[in-house]
Amino acid sequence: MKHLRVGGYGPGIVTIGGELTRVAAPSFLAAHPSLPVLYAVGELERGWLTAYEAGETLAPLDERPSEGHSPCHVAVDPTGSLLAAANYGDGTAILYPLDSRGAFEGDPIVLPHEGSGPNPDRQQGPHAHQAVFHDDILHVSDLGTDEIRRYQYDGTALEPITLHPGTGPRHFAFSGSRLYVAGELDGTVTLIDGDWHTVAPASRHEDENNPSHLQLDGDLVYVANRGPNTISVLRADDLSPVAEVSSGGDWPRHFAIDGDRLYVANQHSDAVTTFALKDGVPEPVGQAYEVESPACVLIM
Repeated sequence: MKHLRVGGYGPGIVTIGGELTRVAAPSFLAAHPSLPVLYAVGELERGWLTAYEAGETLAPLDERPSEGHSPCHVAVDPTGSLLAAANYGDGTAILYPLDSRGAFEGDPIVLPHEGSGPNPDRQQGPHAHQAVFHDDILHVSDLGTDEIRRYQYDGTALEPITLHPGTGPRHFAFSGSRLYVAGELDGTVTLIDGDWHTVAPASRHEDENNPSHLQLDGDLVYVANRGPNTISVLRADDLSPVAEVSSGGDWPRHFAIDGDRLYVANQHSDAVTTFALKDGVPEPVGQAYEVESPACVLIM
């Protein structure tokens, strides 16, 4: 049975229709690929990572420090043997080995970084924002340095993917050789395929836009727009617009797609709003779940 679980800046992890698991600032959640284990960051100055056995309720399994300031993203590699976390506050990322139970094992590899960008308010230093495993390489978006950092699993740094100055890369996704990046600071989506770069506005609205989450589903790209408070749908081949609809609330921080349903975490309006996907376009179904300051939606 699938559960809709929501993390954020409220009292803990909310299981819709179930119990509240109290934990500090669980702003991002991730699932183990083969075990009933859920991972949460604790977005605190002294960051934490917590593993839970996930059934009808969440039972604590293990916890470790994130080795950095304000972790905001966590991911597990497809084999279930490595966990990565991105520490936004100081720009470090980490790799943690996982054992056969999904618990942390041994010491992590800490991946520090240096650099800055042209935005003096937001890019005064590195800010790791998302960690993604792809083709046996760990990719880390750095909002502060306008890069997608790349590492081998032993921590060896590879040549980064560089974006236009001031992009502020936040969340990103791969489709084969293609890379799609949401630019939080310049309000764009960038498509990279080798030397080919296509940049398009994430929203057609003229309001200031700080895109948050980006996700691919088939031949469509979905982007959450904070400011316009919309979800944009773009064609994956050329980033041409398909549709843009209201997120059903204020400040859409994250969303999740489950079959023909899309769930949006509207952080500032304290609700997770449900949409049906009709030919890929989100349509409101009139259902919302009250959750204090939601920041991440996980279906597992």
